[in-house]
Amino acid sequence: MKTQTAEPSVSGTATAPALIDAIPVRHPGRWIGAGILVLLMILIGQNLATNPQFHWETVGLYVLDINVIRGVGWTLLLTVLSMALAVGLAILLAFMRQSDNPILRWTSWFWVWFFRGTPVYTQLIFWGLVAVLYPKIAVGVPFGPELFSFTTQDVLTAFWAAVLGLGLNESAYLAEIFRAGLKSVDKGQMEAAEALGMRKAKIMWRIILPQAMRVIVPPTGNETIGMLKTTSLVLAVPFTLDLTFVTNSLANRTYLPIPLLIVSATWYLFITSLLMVGQHFIEKHYGKGIDNLAPVAVNPAALKAAKANTTEKPLRLLRRADDDFSPRRNHPVVGPDDHPAGENRGTAQVLRSPPRAPGHRHDRQRR
Repeated sequence: MKTQTAEPSVSGTATAPALIDAIPVRHPGRWIGAGILVLLMILIGQNLATNPQFHWETVGLYVLDINVIRGVGWTLLLTVLSMALAVGLAILLAFMRQSDNPILRWTSWFWVWFFRGTPVYTQLIFWGLVAVLYPKIAVGVPFGPELFSFTTQDVLTAFWAAVLGLGLNESAYLAEIFRAGLKSVDKGQMEAAEALGMRKAKIMWRIILPQAMRVIVPPTGNETIGMLKTTSLVLAVPFTLDLTFVTNSLANRTYLPIPLLIVSATWYLFITSLLMVGQHFIEKHYGKGIDNLAPVAVNPAALKAAKANTTEKPLRLLRRADDDFSPRRNHPVVGPDDHPAGENRGTAQVLRSPPRAPGHRHDRQRR
């Protein structure tokens, strides 16, 4: 960093502020790392383009195949319904976990313990075999007559069994996320709202949840993306219309598994990218005034005035320094003959300040 300083004025006035000529810090390591990454990307791209085993013509043929598109639709439907079920249950479980009632509290804890502690694949297999355990579901008076009944297999189809298995498993994870978000809000918020006479339901909806969403949204977005990919396990039910099963079926038919795997991965990456964009805007909405993602609005007139002041300040400093050393300033120049007796200072010329007006503060201090 270079500094340019102005010479002090002979009259004894303060020197002009130093003008800074900042030199940016060099980061050679960044350029080296970027070069290595670019080289690796070129090598990977060259390998992908020249390796005939990828069968890119097959990828282009099946990426928009009607069966693949239908599998994408079923995958999205599974994801949306399972997450809706999981979110509803998770909110209820989070409130139960914070309840003063020990029965509700321990019920919520047991739910989370069980569904989070067993593999999702095992749970999907179980829901696929519910019809074996309970072939018929009857509704009636306990130890009395039966009102009506229905066959379990007719109601709990493979699709709804997959939704139940995915949703119930996910609710255990989301319950802990929601509980953490609710506990992140200071208790003083609840106390202040209660002091204003607000009902607890209104406090939770208008005061607590909007602040907790800033903590809840990022991990919930991750869980949604994870749910999208977990739908590839619904073959355990078995449900055979999702994207993974469809592409595997096409691979078994064509004896080309690699290009069909690329088709499946391409669609998962595309949907995940869309979900990440949506998550970004939701985080931006709930992070207003807190996160750097949402900058606080600035008055345009104040911003314009600040920029103008920043631009004009160096110019004013330069004009002030130029005026201090300008020969056009009216400094009274006197010689040795003009000094009173006993004040002979030789032949050197001195600069006297202009006479002060009567009543100057220095005169008042002397008096």
